[in-house]
Amino acid sequence: MRSRSPSIVPQEANQDTYLVLDDFGGRLGRAWRETDEENTDRETLIRDLMEEQYRLPVRIVAFNTAEGWSRDVTMDIADELRRRFSEYAEVPASVQEFLETASRAR
Repeated sequence: MRSRSPSIVPQEANQDTYLVLDDFGGRLGRAWRETDEENTDRETLIRDLMEEQYRLPVRIVAFNTAEGWSRDVTMDIADELRRRFSEYAEVPASVQEFLETASRAR
């Protein structure tokens, strides 16, 4: 009997879920970051970005299984971070790099 991987669908399926593709550099490369189910909302994502929980975020995707959609929200999150800069005394280097990369992708 094959064991099944745990589902990434949240318990409360009618919520937007955000996942980050992080670049670990060198031989480690890029990977979708693992996160607790309770920590996949937009506000937690932005807080984690500002608290340098990610090395070098490259792409951010959001999905909602109940509504049946998914999309790349990298630019939306970058714009949100720019709007919130006044709330923070200091912007982490990882966030600055993310914003520069996102700007070049436009």
